[in-house]
Amino acid sequence: MAVQQIGLSDEMEACVDSCIEAAEVCEWCADECAGHGEEMAECLRRCRDVADIASLCARLCTRQSELRPQVAEACAAACEACAEECERHDHDHCQACAEILPRCAENCRNMI
Repeated sequence: MAVQQIGLSDEMEACVDSCIEAAEVCEWCADECAGHGEEMAECLRRCRDVADIASLCARLCTRQSELRPQVAEACAAACEACAEECERHDHDHCQACAEILPRCAENCRNMI
């Protein structure tokens, strides 16, 4: 579902949409990883980081905060690190993250 808000550039809208999608897939992945014990602990931690920072990034972009470039860069870095971790696992939720997160990182950087 695309966000359409007056005053947001196409790049900001893409960033917001990607961040919302990233937060959702990472919440799912983290929830699933929680049941797998210590073997999935790093994946769970990285997914939680992305879910939190992507949600924040979407909110800051929507209100056009002056802090959005710094948060978007941090979000991009968190997405890349999480995608790298998720690629190591064969679970559907991890593979979904590995597919979605690089696009979020790219859209965050394009918005900057």
